[in-house]
Amino acid sequence: MTAKWNAVHVGTLLCATVGLCMTLSSVARAHCDTMNGPVVTEAKAALEKGDVTPVLKWVSKDNEEEIRTAFKKTLTVRSKSIEAKELADMYFFETLVRLHRAGEGAPYTGLKAVPVEPIIAAADKALEAGRSDELTKAVTGHVAAGIRERFEKAVEKKKHANDSVQAGREYVEAYVQYTHYVEGLHQAVVGGGDHHGETPAAPAAEGGHAH
Repeated sequence: MTAKWNAVHVGTLLCATVGLCMTLSSVARAHCDTMNGPVVTEAKAALEKGDVTPVLKWVSKDNEEEIRTAFKKTLTVRSKSIEAKELADMYFFETLVRLHRAGEGAPYTGLKAVPVEPIIAAADKALEAGRSDELTKAVTGHVAAGIRERFEKAVEKKKHANDSVQAGREYVEAYVQYTHYVEGLHQAVVGGGDHHGETPAAPAAEGGHAH
């Protein structure tokens, strides 16, 4: 894998890796829906500075006026008391994230007080540092490990595929898991990552395979 290929496709591979991991663990989190995500983090800074401009990029032009209005209301209310500040700030965070998600055509189910996924945190860290070398290494390492694990299992099962019907079925199951994983990665790379879908280009359910 060349350095040029890494630089061009690290983003889509990142999306594929995160999507595949969350699919297999049945966990789906929206990065921007978290209290530690970039939207809320920037909203906090904007409120402290009293300048709404930095957060307007998170919403479409059609929703800009609503954010400006919500920001002004929040600044007014949050000065009343500590309790008022907490409620007003949360109101603004909720409004901003809701409209951000709406602009992506994604559902909004409320802010979540959960840690940012490690790989996403690494992506943010790389962006702040202006260097993608460590991120590229981490992502491609996950991808390689995922392929290798499924490949080795399929190879081993294939050796005994004709020993019995049960052995044959075990091989087919391993084959499906292996090919779906590779297919999902390929689709993410050639088709691009999906920002708001928690399982971009993820493989289909491992119980079946369409040729």
